[in-house]
Amino acid sequence: MRNQFAQTMTELASVDQRLVLLSGDIGNRLFNPYKEIAPERFYNCGIAEANMITMAAGMAFSGLRPVAYTITPFITTRCLEQIKVDICYHNLPVILVGTGSGLSYAELGATHHSCEDIAIMRSMPNMSIVCAADRTEVRLALMAAMEHDGPVYLRIGKKNEIDIHQLDPDFSIGRGITLTQGTDLCILATGNMVSDALKSNSLLKKHNITAKVVDLHTVKPLDNDLLMNIFKNFSLVVTLEEHNVMGGLGSAIAEWYVDNCSHYVKILRLGTPDQFINQVTSQQHAREKFHLTPEAIVKRISNVLS
Repeated sequence: MRNQFAQTMTELASVDQRLVLLSGDIGNRLFNPYKEIAPERFYNCGIAEANMITMAAGMAFSGLRPVAYTITPFITTRCLEQIKVDICYHNLPVILVGTGSGLSYAELGATHHSCEDIAIMRSMPNMSIVCAADRTEVRLALMAAMEHDGPVYLRIGKKNEIDIHQLDPDFSIGRGITLTQGTDLCILATGNMVSDALKSNSLLKKHNITAKVVDLHTVKPLDNDLLMNIFKNFSLVVTLEEHNVMGGLGSAIAEWYVDNCSHYVKILRLGTPDQFINQVTSQQHAREKFHLTPEAIVKRISNVLS
């Protein structure tokens, strides 16, 4: 995903002179093509992320379209006050891109994990949150964010994510994408767990269970019309995310349900639990520990259905 981000930024910078890229001392060689076409619109802000956010706010006030990029916990929790006061309070068109989200950097320990960023950014007024499922969505989300009149937080993975889309889907902020149809349950997945939702659906079919799988790339604002239809037609809705079940997609859907539905629907929230991983490990092992593999997902769904 990060390679696609750099490529799309280069393409956008060649046609939009307002675009400015700010980096938190990361991806310098990755952005060499960008710097070749727009050297005066690239700033390596160093490990001073809070200052980078304030710089981005000033640029947005001046009519530019800044994109700030670094590892997810360093562009969210480390500079929350600047995001709140400098960007969201003024509803500025700043794009914040967090790379290596969720457990992508599991091998670097808890300092690099980001399983609370959606919860934090959801609480910021005016902020939109998009979690890209693959490199196609990274490109489309960046293009959509450039047209959005307000701040956008784009949450992406790191590398080797599975391609979900063979062709460009109809993508817009605040509108989910239905990937498969089914009758027994609906899986609402976001970000790098969308591919696992599709794998889980394939395993469920072996048990004669079919799922409607929805790529809910926008966690804020939610797709109200789509959710109305889903909660009208399914008695079991599963949310799937590489993020804490507290405050993330699952919480957003549960809150929406309480506010909009009067009939009973079972919601199964799958994500990371309210705990840290106290060891350096791989992303795959971390998912196994938190029961976020397709096999574990299917087992938990089957237990509810039975």
